Amino acid sequence: MQFHTEFSPETLPHRIGLNSQIVTVGSCFADVIGRRLIDHKLNVLNNPFGTIFNPISITKLLTMALLGISPDENHYVERDGIWFHYDFHSSLWANSRSDLHGKLTDCLTQTADSIRKADFLFLTLGSAVVYRHIETGKVVANCHKMPGTLFEKYLYQIDHLREEMTRLLKSLRKANPNLKIILTVSPVRHTRDTLPLNSVSKSMLRVIAHELSIWNSWVCYFPAYELMLDDLRDYRFYEADMIHPNAQAQEYIFEKFSESAFDTDLRNFIKEWAQIHKSLAHRPLHGNGSLAHQQFLTRLLAQLDSISDRVDVSVELTEVRSRLEKCVMDNA
Repeated sequence: MQFHTEFSPETLPHRIGLNSQIVTVGSCFADVIGRRLIDHKLNVLNNPFGTIFNPISITKLLTMALLGISPDENHYVERDGIWFHYDFHSSLWANSRSDLHGKLTDCLTQTADSIRKADFLFLTLGSAVVYRHIETGKVVANCHKMPGTLFEKYLYQIDHLREEMTRLLKSLRKANPNLKIILTVSPVRHTRDTLPLNSVSKSMLRVIAHELSIWNSWVCYFPAYELMLDDLRDYRFYEADMIHPNAQAQEYIFEKFSESAFDTDLRNFIKEWAQIHKSLAHRPLHGNGSLAHQQFLTRLLAQLDSISDRVDVSVELTEVRSRLEKCVMDNA
């Protein structure tokens, strides 16, 4: 007897390999996937603008990056002596406007360079609900805890969302004809928008993701949203806030993603790396100076050396060599 509907996504038409260069952009789920890819030794620029939920802000930032447009001068804001920008997440801040301008310009430049070299852009859409800054009349990515009276909140019209996303894809294709895009809709629930409005918002994003993946052979959709809602489908897979998928859910969705999106060589490497990663975390029960631990570290060093021509393990090699030197000295 089955008590849930297990869902195995179809294999994506374009497979990620160990040497693939990846950029992630979008909601916090893009950040989750990006961090897990980095943990598995892939080359990733992870969510450079910080958490961005709505497609309008995502489109604006990526277009600014690709066209070399400077951050909007009218969207700098100071709060409690700290400077922010309405088009970027609050994780990008500075103690002065000029310092923030430099940081944001560098961020845009780095993102443009990475996209032009990337094999994949992992793009996660979070919400079709937007906040418009009343004074400038422009949609913002983050309100930075400024008074709500400065903004108008509303559901963006689906036809306009489609136009914006279509325009973005054309810009990305022009900048990098070899780029493949993996679209997802974030499984994070926007309960502050009310559950009915959250459902409408997610539905709009899902329709647009479907259309874009059907119309463009270089765009595909990974069903993270469906895995959370229709496969896991239980509050035990959420954090205490009942909004964000917990670590168990994230791991489950990432495993499904790896089955769907990774090529055979990468899947084999991930199994190999998982064992090495586990060994790196190992600490001896009876002190660092035993002969058995010295032999363990020697084997671990050999394992790291064996993969060093495939991935960057310079940090791990330095750490293990240091631990091994200390172990030898303790045994001397």
